[in-house]
Amino acid sequence: MIRSSGHADLPLHTGTVPRWLADRMMVLGTLITESLVENFGPDEVLVRLSDPLWFQSFGAVMGMDWHSSGITTSVMYALKRGLNPRAKELGIYVCGGRGKYSRLTPDELLEIAAREGLNGDQLVRNSKLVAKVDNNAVQDGFQLYQHNFVVTRNGNWAVVQQGMNGAEKKARRYHWCSSNLRSFVEEPHSGVVGDNRGKILNLTDSEAKSARDSILEMSREEPERMLREIVQIDKPASQMILMQDGKVSGGVAGVSPAGRGSEQRSASEGKAFPTSPQQQELFPELFTSNERSIVMPSHHEVREQDVDLKRLGGVLATAYESQPEDFESLMLTPGLGPRTLQSLALVSEVIYGTPSRFTDPARFSFAHGGKDGHPFPVPLKIYDESIRVLRDSIEKSKLGYKDKSDCIRRLHNVALNVEKNCAPEVDFDAALRYEREHSAEWDGKTV
Repeated sequence: MIRSSGHADLPLHTGTVPRWLADRMMVLGTLITESLVENFGPDEVLVRLSDPLWFQSFGAVMGMDWHSSGITTSVMYALKRGLNPRAKELGIYVCGGRGKYSRLTPDELLEIAAREGLNGDQLVRNSKLVAKVDNNAVQDGFQLYQHNFVVTRNGNWAVVQQGMNGAEKKARRYHWCSSNLRSFVEEPHSGVVGDNRGKILNLTDSEAKSARDSILEMSREEPERMLREIVQIDKPASQMILMQDGKVSGGVAGVSPAGRGSEQRSASEGKAFPTSPQQQELFPELFTSNERSIVMPSHHEVREQDVDLKRLGGVLATAYESQPEDFESLMLTPGLGPRTLQSLALVSEVIYGTPSRFTDPARFSFAHGGKDGHPFPVPLKIYDESIRVLRDSIEKSKLGYKDKSDCIRRLHNVALNVEKNCAPEVDFDAALRYEREHSAEWDGKTV
């Protein structure tokens, strides 16, 4: 069961993904997804997509910028291009997208439902509900602009959607998964990734039930009465008129979606709402703190502090110090060297790793670099070798020859063992220098 992975700061990046990278992302992303389906079933893909940190690591291992909001768009577009033509085989459909494509989600879901015998109206309702909840019920200042709905043949689904705060140049990504869903309005998220801005209005929190009940009660009131109550909102708490049942006049309408002593834009109305310490004391259940956070830094380059050096050391030692017999089947692959083994070890971790392994997404950029040259240019020769070996292992596994697929699985296990028992010392600067010195040899390319 995937629980909330907290929040992370996702800086907004401009620009587009070049075709030479987008096509490779489509192929590698599809192969990794296919491997997940082959090993664990299609529903596991939904669980992975609903883990915010796994998603960020997944994008990084495919050569996207390790920390930017652009990972969301590029990864989901790559999966839609790669998985939908093979949906009949893999049992996974990707709907929606960014901007105008998000509005096509209902039509796409109805078409899939008719093809697979699913309840299309229910899927459309689910899609609209999760968008409404993240845009309106969770008022954190981010306006949704991207909605991706992933559904399997059996009707299970996951949603990856993203909101933007243009003024702050930040993005927040929201994750949902039906297999872990108890209620649309009570702690439904698998995780939320975005800039940690402290206190926010979250009407989906389990402790906000009384607030939701109050809103429902207020919706039944006459508009004239509510307007009289609203004019009291900006007055100090001591001047607020108490109603006969003991509730503060204005109720939830007087609570801001912003943090303490600040202003924040409502995602639904686009207006600024003031907040005050008095209001937070009166309605503490609405101002929930994000206890677990991952702040994706604004600096573009990958720095030493962004990477778990012990984990990276395990990968490098596995790639460059392993005996050939450890991975005999892979070593017999023509042209396979330690640098490709390094990339495959990180790909293997994305496939077989546990949730705790993805707390440092920057480490996965040591598989295929980043399109903007951070931590190093995308080594196209290595990237293509990774694709070739992974595709070959999957195809042979389908035919009953599992030597190569077993080797790829063992790559992760060996790296874990090396990491645990050898604790190799990694010179981060030397590792980067090595990559950049060989960049031309490996056809390194950037935007």
